[in-house]
Amino acid sequence: MQAEIEAVYEAVLDGEEQEAATATEAALLAGRSPVEILNEGMIAAMAEVGRLFETGEFFVPEMLIAARAMQAGLTVLKPQLIKADIKSAGRIVLGTVKGDLHDIGKNLVGMMLEGAGFEVIDLGINVPPDRFIEAIRAHQPQILGMSALLTTTIPNMRVTIDAIQAAGLRATVKIVVGGAPVTEAFAQKIGADGYAADASRAVTLAKTLVA
Repeated sequence: MQAEIEAVYEAVLDGEEQEAATATEAALLAGRSPVEILNEGMIAAMAEVGRLFETGEFFVPEMLIAARAMQAGLTVLKPQLIKADIKSAGRIVLGTVKGDLHDIGKNLVGMMLEGAGFEVIDLGINVPPDRFIEAIRAHQPQILGMSALLTTTIPNMRVTIDAIQAAGLRATVKIVVGGAPVTEAFAQKIGADGYAADASRAVTLAKTLVA
């Protein structure tokens, strides 16, 4: 690995936001390609973060600071990626369902997905079914991700899926769900295409669904 790329990798892995931005700028100035910086620096680092989380060496706080560092580097890199017309790994719409105002988990999933090369459209919190439907029509994502933290709001996942079905859009998008009260069995019961227990598994699932 080139020294400039390794500096990006280490800054993201260590969760150093300013260092990640600085290292990304330095790598560009040194003539490293945006694709190389993205794939070998940022995406590789976030893949290692996911591995360390799954082995119990990293926890949610470490994942979060690494994702923030990646975002800092990505802010520097994005204009160059746009110029180079880099193809994303896939497009994903995310949102917390209607009635639920929690977003920490959703935000972490979004950052991890961006770190894996996906284009993420985040609709925010308290998203009603019609906004999910509008987003599917407008952005034509491969995947729609819904989250909820409350047992009182998870029924709105089924309501949203039913609304997407009624709108004639269900066959156009894979739907994944997650959040503390959500389970694999619940995901299957409401007709979702997948369930992820955490941000690392959400990335793995997304890659599988767009493959």
